[in-house]
Amino acid sequence: MSNIIVLGAGMVGRTMAIDLTKKHRVTLSDFSENALQESKQKCQTLNTLKLDVTDKKNLQKALHPFDLVVCAVPGFLGFNTLKSIIEAKKNVIDISFFPENSLELDALAKQNQVTAIVDCGVAPGMGNIILGYYNEQLNLSDFECLVGGLPEVKKWPFNYKAPFSPVDVIEEYTRPARYVENGHIVIKPALSDVEHVDFEGVGTLESFNSDGLRSLVYTMPNIKNMKEKTLRYPSHIEYINVLKASGFFSEKKLKIEGIEISPLEFSSKILFNEWKLGATEKELTVMRITLKGADKAGKAKTVIYHLHDVYCEKTQTSSMARTTGYTATAVANLFLEGLFAEKGVFPPEFIGKHKGCFEYVLAYLKERNVIYRMEVL
Repeated sequence: MSNIIVLGAGMVGRTMAIDLTKKHRVTLSDFSENALQESKQKCQTLNTLKLDVTDKKNLQKALHPFDLVVCAVPGFLGFNTLKSIIEAKKNVIDISFFPENSLELDALAKQNQVTAIVDCGVAPGMGNIILGYYNEQLNLSDFECLVGGLPEVKKWPFNYKAPFSPVDVIEEYTRPARYVENGHIVIKPALSDVEHVDFEGVGTLESFNSDGLRSLVYTMPNIKNMKEKTLRYPSHIEYINVLKASGFFSEKKLKIEGIEISPLEFSSKILFNEWKLGATEKELTVMRITLKGADKAGKAKTVIYHLHDVYCEKTQTSSMARTTGYTATAVANLFLEGLFAEKGVFPPEFIGKHKGCFEYVLAYLKERNVIYRMEVL
């Protein structure tokens, strides 16, 4: 039994902490006392700790007694928090999805003899793990990941609910999207190249470019074509583009009756209420991962992984929290069981390349009824 601290008591952080209590002593930390109390009500065996991760000295002191850190802070806090964890010489599993390049901290992690596994969610995360495994099995030429979290009930105008901070969602809508085409990195605006895609049990969805490849742009140079696209219900993108084009996501502050506020801050407050996912509101996660290449004999092969996961009524846990959080807790457990022990910063594709790790994660998810269905063409 290990002693673990989870940083961040949001929907995903809480889910991970509760899952980890099955095998370990777990402390859940957050700056919000309300978030901690809500989590404690769901799981009495959780320990809680009020903690401000931006206070570096106190954060590093608080981490001292723990064997492993699981980081689930908002993206804008992620990079500096991860750096502080590594400087404290603590091993860490991270899902904060910050915009900075985590590999910049690789030398620091090696210097401090730390294992830091980053981007450990559903996408990025599980998609990378699957790609990492098949990159060892096949000579891959193409990788595509289509993924989205959607409410079961559509509510006009956005037909969307966010299981995490609207600021992080807006970041996804504004950060330029990188993908790889014919071996070259292509940069396009987010929300571009809209396509309609049919999904069994869901219907037609919109896909659009988003910056989800992250580390894959650097770690998989052998794969000539790679793309990640986000999924939403039809019409969502048009409304987001109206807001974006009208300046509602601008960070340039405006002065209104003597008060300075950026349109982005204002929009986030409005959208927080519009997009907030209710504690027991039903939603689903859909993902389709397509890998194309050739086997060792040179025969063309296409492998497709399908995910269709829904809100769990028994545990009252959102699908996005399950699919994201349980991927991270699977990796946390395989690390603590000694299946991966290398030092440095590792995106999930470096975990998936090991057959034992790949199979462990799939089995762990299956135990929690998160099922990836595979087909080979």
